[in-house]
Amino acid sequence: MNPKLRIVTILMGTLFTLQGVVWLVDPKRAAEGLGMKALDGLARSTQFGDFAAFFLVLGLSILAGIRPGRAHLLNFPAAMLGSAALCRSMAWAFHGAAFATLFISVELGGCLLLLAAVRSADN
Repeated sequence: MNPKLRIVTILMGTLFTLQGVVWLVDPKRAAEGLGMKALDGLARSTQFGDFAAFFLVLGLSILAGIRPGRAHLLNFPAAMLGSAALCRSMAWAFHGAAFATLFISVELGGCLLLLAAVRSADN
């Protein structure tokens, strides 16, 4: 894998993993960072649990995929990010959500970066 691409991929995996940890230790701050309020009751359990799981699996699978011979694992977090961008766009198009330009850009950029890392490792 290209050394610069590897460094950026490691940084991305680390940041997503840390975001997952923040959902575990300070979920109200994590929610606010994504433009949400902490929900109540069962909704809070779903919000905190699902977001923590998403970011932890995303970040840790990126970190697993940067190991030599494991680049194929990066297809999974690339699909997660691409799907998140698609679902956000659908929320805007069909359900009246605000268009989340920044988040969609990060997700698409991350998806493309991970796919480039897979391709780079295959060469």
